[in-house]
Amino acid sequence: MCRNIKTLFNFAPPVTDDEIHASALQFVRKLSGFNTPSKINEAAFALAVTQVSDAARNLLQSLVTLAPPKDRDEERARLQLQSAKRFNRA
Repeated sequence: MCRNIKTLFNFAPPVTDDEIHASALQFVRKLSGFNTPSKINEAAFALAVTQVSDAARNLLQSLVTLAPPKDRDEERARLQLQSAKRFNRA
């Protein structure tokens, strides 16, 4: 799993279209092995990003949870602390 793809479900404030697009772009980059596709592959790459974005948006809108939404800032701080401990940067 690509470590740059973040969990987008059940956050306050809710996920934005830009965040979904960024996640889809990272996913397609990982699958294709291209950071930037060549001109000949550009259309296929862009179509894949659009399709993955649509699928992700549909998934996020369909999911249901009874858990309260997580606060983005608190979650970011928790993950930074976890990373600092993991890499001895505390």
